[in-house]
Amino acid sequence: MTNRRQFLTKAGILSAGAAGVLAAPAVARAQTPVKWRMQTYAGSVLGEHVTKPIVDAVNAAAKGELEIELYYADQIVPTGELFRALQAGTIDFVHSDDDSMASPAEVAMFGGYFPLATKHILDVPALFFQYGLADIWREAYKKVGGVVWLSSAGQDPCHFNTKKPIKSVADLDGLRLYTFPTAGRFLSKFGVVPVSIPYEDAQVAVQTGELDGMAWSGITEDYTVGWADVTDYFLTNNISGAWIGSYLVNEKKWADLPEHLKRLVMTAIEASHTYRNQWYWGGEAKLRAEGDKMQLTSIAPAEWKTVEDAAKDFWKEIAQTGETAAKIIKIFEEYNTVISKAGVPYTFA
Repeated sequence: MTNRRQFLTKAGILSAGAAGVLAAPAVARAQTPVKWRMQTYAGSVLGEHVTKPIVDAVNAAAKGELEIELYYADQIVPTGELFRALQAGTIDFVHSDDDSMASPAEVAMFGGYFPLATKHILDVPALFFQYGLADIWREAYKKVGGVVWLSSAGQDPCHFNTKKPIKSVADLDGLRLYTFPTAGRFLSKFGVVPVSIPYEDAQVAVQTGELDGMAWSGITEDYTVGWADVTDYFLTNNISGAWIGSYLVNEKKWADLPEHLKRLVMTAIEASHTYRNQWYWGGEAKLRAEGDKMQLTSIAPAEWKTVEDAAKDFWKEIAQTGETAAKIIKIFEEYNTVISKAGVPYTFA
């Protein structure tokens, strides 16, 4: 009996010790979280609304297993170098449009503001999840390698906020505007001079006369980031109904992340899309109706049709650049045919 008690006691101690050994890695993981560095295209004021919500959501819900450290526009690398930095692992997670971050993927020019492709913010998720753009984006980044595309969503429309009033298409001629690469390429057809400078320098550039304004956002951002304080006019016509922006992650960092944390990141991304939808949609209406910092101007629909017709020609030009581009343009054409037949509120008239 004595020997039996000694055996059971020793076995119990051993079992407890073994359990402790087995449990140790889990404790170690909890104490040593996965840490990601994230950079957004947005400056700190705008980033509070468009990017920080996902970071806060993940950090709060991950229970110490994943921590995301957020950097704003140009804080680690210039926005135009974001893709390469993400691919190289200098940054782990990015929120940006493909166009601004100089993505080498075949879809790059369609990120940001592709001329007249959309009318409203909800066009973007419809195009991605009902018309197949999500599959095209996913495959495009697989071809490039090193980066995984996670999700895209819409934001605000691309209007003009300027020092001078725009009341006709001719008024665009000679304007020096801060804008996106593909949007600038299109606007140059009307005499606009696209200017590429760091995001945080745009406001000062207007004050010093280097810029005449921006074709970069809707009125919500103009008021939020201070651009409404340095420009006097807001054109109600826009060259695109919604910004197309994406979340992308370094391929190795994503592969190494446990499945439950991947699900958490994706859930936080979708929640951030929902927040931006209401923030922009409500903000655009309220500030156009009640804002007192910029005077609204408009170009008559009959004259603005020249811009819309030029966009259709631009689409044809882009469709000739490759198979993927042609496929995306075909989707844009199909979708715009549908919403044109559907009428208001999907179109403006």
